Amino acid sequence: MTTILVTGGTGTLGRCVTARLRADGHEVRVLSRHTRPYAVDLRVGGSGLDAALAGVETVVHCASSPRGGDEEAAEQLIAAARRAGVGHLVYISIVGVDRVPLRYYKTKLAVERQIETSGLGWTVLRATQFHDLLVSVLGGLAKAPVLLVPAGVQDQPVEVEEVADRLAGLALAAPAGRVADMGGPEVRTLDSLARSYLRATGRRRAVRRVPLFGGTYRAARAGGLLAPEQAVGKTTFEEYLGRRFGG
Repeated sequence: MTTILVTGGTGTLGRCVTARLRADGHEVRVLSRHTRPYAVDLRVGGSGLDAALAGVETVVHCASSPRGGDEEAAEQLIAAARRAGVGHLVYISIVGVDRVPLRYYKTKLAVERQIETSGLGWTVLRATQFHDLLVSVLGGLAKAPVLLVPAGVQDQPVEVEEVADRLAGLALAAPAGRVADMGGPEVRTLDSLARSYLRATGRRRAVRRVPLFGGTYRAARAGGLLAPEQAVGKTTFEEYLGRRFGG
């Protein structure tokens, strides 16, 4: 039985990874800022992090925040993992971090580089956007009388539980470096995804495509968020919506 630490283990992805690993009979420690007995702020590190890593063979690093601090957290985690003799660090990243110049994506790419040069055995998986995130974004946009989406942008949403299955499998295998990206089963325009969301939630909104400006928009229009050659996900957006909202 392998002892595995999941950072961000109470988050959307971390919960699924933890459940999958425990179902397979492994000892899993959940690390987050508020969950005992391993309540640790990764940005600070300290003795709590050392205690959480004692005897751990593999770390699955899911903790992340668009509000900042990921690089500092990775620095603390890597240093503590070295001290503890951790053999394998698995990291979840995002498709497009090297193509789309969002600040958060640049941070995720920087963390990839930290892990690659850490001296630890490592595996990095990039996935496309989760269904849950897309629904959250569309829900916010649908509060207006007209749902506006960036014109010409496509997305490839993937089911979080399928990504969790892939991460769990990688955690139980040998360090593999940068593995093949994981994308959802369909490449869709944002306006078509928005209309599917509106139908599933019973909302009546006009959907309008709006041209935008800037490097992030250009990169997204050029397919920077997509991994069409790795459309390995099984659950479509409509299937996810049906399960979440009924119908």
